[in-house]
Amino acid sequence: MAYLILGLVLFLSVHSVRIFAEDWRGRTIARIGALPWKGAYSVVSLLGFVLIVWGFAQARTWPMQLWSPPYGMHHVAWLLTLLAFVLLVAAYVPGNGIKAWVHHPMVLAVKVWALAHLLVNGNLAHVVLFGSFLVWAVLDFSAARRRDRAQAVSYPAGRVLPTVVTVVVGALAWAAFGMWLHGMLIGIRVMG
Repeated sequence: MAYLILGLVLFLSVHSVRIFAEDWRGRTIARIGALPWKGAYSVVSLLGFVLIVWGFAQARTWPMQLWSPPYGMHHVAWLLTLLAFVLLVAAYVPGNGIKAWVHHPMVLAVKVWALAHLLVNGNLAHVVLFGSFLVWAVLDFSAARRRDRAQAVSYPAGRVLPTVVTVVVGALAWAAFGMWLHGMLIGIRVMG
């Protein structure tokens, strides 16, 4: 569990700089340059991610069950993860209406993904992992929306074709991950 927590602290701390220290971030980038900042950010993020994966794999071998979710929650989680995949794709497809509507679809995708996993996993390792990401995503989404309002950021209206592409690609990625990739990468088959 210690490696999982250390990984979460590293990964989420570096991803929280804009939430808690936007001015410091700007001054540091101005002082050292954008490339060194991105390099340090990437190294700390990657180290944190590796520790999360390793620590979570270890923590799962000694599960401490906090609650047993009812079976019906799996169906809710499937629908929420479908939404999370569509939101994730919306972050990358230019001109889609979903991004125009929610403004920060990737962070919202993390929020929905974490909530979905909390609904169906009642052991301590899952609560620590997904609970941490859920708290981070709530804070980050709120901070990003405040920044948008303060800077008067406007998002162009979405178009139909990119929005349809976003939904179709998101749904296909969700199906592929649910049927095959989740089992191969995580070791738990969730569909099929």
